[in-house]
Amino acid sequence: MYSIYHFFESVVSKKSQLRTVTDLRLFPFDNSLLSCRSEGKFPDIALRLNKSVDKFSGGELIEIKDSKSYSIPSFNSTLPTGKKIISEIVGDESDIKHQMEKAGDDVSFLKEREVYYFIRGWKKGNLKVCLIHGSFFETVGIEDLIKGAFAQVLDERLNETGEKISDDIKDKLISIFSKQDNFRKVRDVNKASVKLRFRIMTEVKSEGNILNSKQYPEILDNTLNLIVPCHDPVEEKLQDERMEEVFGKKKFSNMQRFKVRHPLNGHFLDYQIAI
Repeated sequence: MYSIYHFFESVVSKKSQLRTVTDLRLFPFDNSLLSCRSEGKFPDIALRLNKSVDKFSGGELIEIKDSKSYSIPSFNSTLPTGKKIISEIVGDESDIKHQMEKAGDDVSFLKEREVYYFIRGWKKGNLKVCLIHGSFFETVGIEDLIKGAFAQVLDERLNETGEKISDDIKDKLISIFSKQDNFRKVRDVNKASVKLRFRIMTEVKSEGNILNSKQYPEILDNTLNLIVPCHDPVEEKLQDERMEEVFGKKKFSNMQRFKVRHPLNGHFLDYQIAI
């Protein structure tokens, strides 16, 4: 059986090594759970799919973030999100697709994948490790985020130049530049000796920094945390059932469990274990 819960359980079994590995990507992950690993390209890790989608679908995508402080490193090129369409990541001839197929996965079986971020931060010899669902960072949809940022640039430029454009033209310009794909491609300008690519980088504000002790004091030093969505009682119950099935009743009952309130995105459920 494959899922983010099984992945978390495998990390818990080797939790002492979270202190010793110099690079979180070098952590001895259980390869039997993985369908692919990549370097320098999202995702760093993908989990295998289960044969049927029931309580556990598997197939989660994981990005690794390692920090020497309690600040989360910036997200380069790929904006943080809770779910991704697999076809947007896996091309016909991509290495990721080949790895997944070699692992026995039908890549198209689960078209939308859950996204998690595996984050480690250090401060004065203490560490915090969080395996957190991407929706924690996605309080505004990606298109709306890009639109809002581009609207700010446009407004600033218009104010600087004193130029006037109609609201219709302004809205059209903002809408045209709302897709992240517009910024991913390398642009080859005629007669230029260099190529140009615009790159989107995302920095986490204090409201979204799960390592921030002032914002989230319940995330204690020297703990390993699985943080999952918990927006209603049905979802909360399902999360508990999944965890109890993977860990067993005794280990589950000994685990610290509490809700974390994101100021912009409601409640999330944290399963916390001391390192």
